[in-house]
Amino acid sequence: MLTRREFMVGAMAAGVLLYTKTGYAKPAQPATPVNFDVPAGACDCHTHIHYPDKFPFYPGRVYTPEAAMPDEMSRLHRALHIQRVVIVTPSVYGTDNSCSIYGMKARGKDARGVAVIDDKTTERDLDALVKAGFKGIRLNLHTVGTHDPSVAAKQFQNAAKRVQSRNWHVQLNTSLSVVAALKNEFAASPVPIVFDHFCNADTKLGVNQPGFAELVDLVRSGKAYVKISITAGPRKDYTGFTPLAKALIAANPDRIVWATNWPHPNSVTPPGRKPTELTPLFQVDDGLTLNLLPVWEPSAVVRKKILVDNPARLYEF
Repeated sequence: MLTRREFMVGAMAAGVLLYTKTGYAKPAQPATPVNFDVPAGACDCHTHIHYPDKFPFYPGRVYTPEAAMPDEMSRLHRALHIQRVVIVTPSVYGTDNSCSIYGMKARGKDARGVAVIDDKTTERDLDALVKAGFKGIRLNLHTVGTHDPSVAAKQFQNAAKRVQSRNWHVQLNTSLSVVAALKNEFAASPVPIVFDHFCNADTKLGVNQPGFAELVDLVRSGKAYVKISITAGPRKDYTGFTPLAKALIAANPDRIVWATNWPHPNSVTPPGRKPTELTPLFQVDDGLTLNLLPVWEPSAVVRKKILVDNPARLYEF
């Protein structure tokens, strides 16, 4: 008998796009038990909910992920001993934050959100997002291929103006080259800045790669937070992240937050395929990746800052 995933792969090969719930493959769940004491109130600061049957994806998306539901995310966090969560609207929903709100309601008081907006988003819309529990907006420059610093600067300036009066932050999924080019602009930001996923640093190039020193400087000065979250697909060796994580934590442990990036979407549509065709989620062992944190930071006091105190301040838990 075919497994669920084998069935999906076969359907994809035949050019069939299935969105009936029985056609979904399951998002990854931890295979490795957590090997250290996770402090109460720990937060996973970057997750997504995908529910295309109820909340259709944005037609202009650059990839199509499998579904990932609130109950599956809760199961993940029970295994990881994680109490709190931040749900980020992914690029596949454009500026429709409805699916994130659905996931936040399912999680209750332990959930916060990061929204995506555009010029058509009204002040009334922003008021509604405040009431729903959103604490910032995201500019997903990296996924959509925006690497021009001048374009990034304009988008950042507009975003900062929209959220300045609301005590929100601007979250950026961008590259180190953009950080290097706009370091002074980011240092002068009127709102907090949060960089996704190690700012997409290349683990093969280490701490001396171009742009990483500028990122560290922004963290050291307190001008920016960084999510130490692993975006790459399944690996047997995550050692390349260790020097990056240690350098960022050493620069300023008060500006580091941890995240899974569950359900680990593959945002790169394979060559020859359409963005509307299903791309399987990465099967990442989040128990294994959480166990990297004591390697990156041996101090339980500092880990509590990263897992509890910093998210509580940034997301107002």
